[in-house]
Amino acid sequence: MRSERRPLGKDERQRLITSVVSRRRVGTQHELLAALLRAGCQVTQATISRDIRELGLEKTHDVLGRPRYVAPHAIRSTDPRDALAGVLSQFGRRVMAAQNIVVVHSELGSAPAVARALDRLEHPRIVGTIAGDDTCVAITRTGREAAAIARELSGLIG
Repeated sequence: MRSERRPLGKDERQRLITSVVSRRRVGTQHELLAALLRAGCQVTQATISRDIRELGLEKTHDVLGRPRYVAPHAIRSTDPRDALAGVLSQFGRRVMAAQNIVVVHSELGSAPAVARALDRLEHPRIVGTIAGDDTCVAITRTGREAAAIARELSGLIG
């Protein structure tokens, strides 16, 4: 079903822009224009440029180093737990314990970001991490610790 495209009022359009950039990675004005059109909002590139400036959107990078717009109040927290939760909710697929190892499956190319977030957490039960392209392993001292970490991480996957 095709949604009807219509011009929105400035406030409504800017709320939509804020919602779009908070829910998905949007790294260019062209990507934002396409997302707004999919949401049924007809707008010009010049209007998007002005809205970005007025909203104070900042260009930053996601956990994989790709550019993205963020609202000023949504700039990432420096809390490592928040960073881990963000990475796993966005890229995590499943977590399982195997002996004293926790295996975290993620989207292709995101395992290094998962490992980095786990390392920054400095969790007392995690001895170290190793990452491939779509799989990260966290090593614990015991199987019981691995099971506890697996449960903890599974709760963060979106």
